[in-house]
Amino acid sequence: MSRGRALLLVPEAPYPTHGGGALRSASLLAYLVRRYEVDVIVFREPGAPDPALLFPAGVAHEIHVLNLPYHRKDPISRAARNAGRLVRGTPPLMDRFSDFGDAIAAFVRGRRYDVAVVEHFWCAPYWEEIAPVSRRTVLNLHNIESVLHARCAHSESRPQSLAHSIFHRAARYLEEAWLPRYEELLVASSEDAEIAQAIAPGAKVTVYPNAIPFVPRPAGVERDVVVFSGNLEYHPNVSAVRYFRDEIWPILREKWPALVWRLVGKNPGAVRRYTGGDPRIELSGPVESAVDELAAAKVVVVPLLAGSGTRFKVIEAWAAGRAVVSTTVGAEGLPARHGENLLIADDAWRFAGSVSQLLTNSALRARLGETGRALFESEFTWEAAWQKLDL
Repeated sequence: MSRGRALLLVPEAPYPTHGGGALRSASLLAYLVRRYEVDVIVFREPGAPDPALLFPAGVAHEIHVLNLPYHRKDPISRAARNAGRLVRGTPPLMDRFSDFGDAIAAFVRGRRYDVAVVEHFWCAPYWEEIAPVSRRTVLNLHNIESVLHARCAHSESRPQSLAHSIFHRAARYLEEAWLPRYEELLVASSEDAEIAQAIAPGAKVTVYPNAIPFVPRPAGVERDVVVFSGNLEYHPNVSAVRYFRDEIWPILREKWPALVWRLVGKNPGAVRRYTGGDPRIELSGPVESAVDELAAAKVVVVPLLAGSGTRFKVIEAWAAGRAVVSTTVGAEGLPARHGENLLIADDAWRFAGSVSQLLTNSALRARLGETGRALFESEFTWEAAWQKLDL
């Protein structure tokens, strides 16, 4: 029996699988490949390696690369671009990935797909090009973008808070315009499912949890390290680093003279202004295995003040068998239970106290690590997540 055909439109290359966005996209692609012959449309940042060369052999039938225009990254250029976006009421990433409708239409012309999946809300408007050639259209929402901007508006000071408030309203308007057009919406949590269903009452909404490939539990030896992981250019991660550096790290640094704070993830330059000058703060840059890096720490910290969806950094910590201290926002959407599989603390003193408790109490560290690891194995591997899908 011949296989069906599927299309995946993805704004960020899923390989290498560094970062939550790439992991979620790669997991869905791996699911589709088991059932369909898959064509991929993927965007490429200027100067980045050709993403088509990074896909494992045989994963995609055809890969079509769309080259993004060059954008200057200096602060003045960024401010000017965002000022224009505020005037137009266009969220930044929707603006960045716009104006490729003709190129997408040209690629899909004459093709027929059983299912077409669009990754990220930023590319939702390309429904217009893919719907005519697809029996079903699916939008994979890594976050609820309007919620993300609303929370950033709450956690930032002016003028950033005002900008996020405007982008929040713009994102909700666009969500109301585009989400109802898709037959199915994939979301990362039940909380996101409620919001998506309210925006698009006629759509099928499926909770497709964030997950990582199964990995054996690392045999790493704990060091006197607390670790934070993620894409360090992602705005909620930047604000988390700033919060931890200004309000939590000084408490821990004084109490624990040998303790090191290690930041793991790509784009370390985005947070260097908050971490420079302290020899006990380490920036690793991207690593081959985030799980192995987390396994070398005594405590994983997730001091997020904003975000949406669910956090890969918690799932990876559970996979590593390491104890976690998180804010409520950082643990949102996960089956997180304070004192059972992590500790939750929502102010700086309680957060620092919870980290200190774990540094002192090796038995509690071990118990939280064991329950987290069991949860990873039962619910947050790719194979477990695929059980939620019927595409």
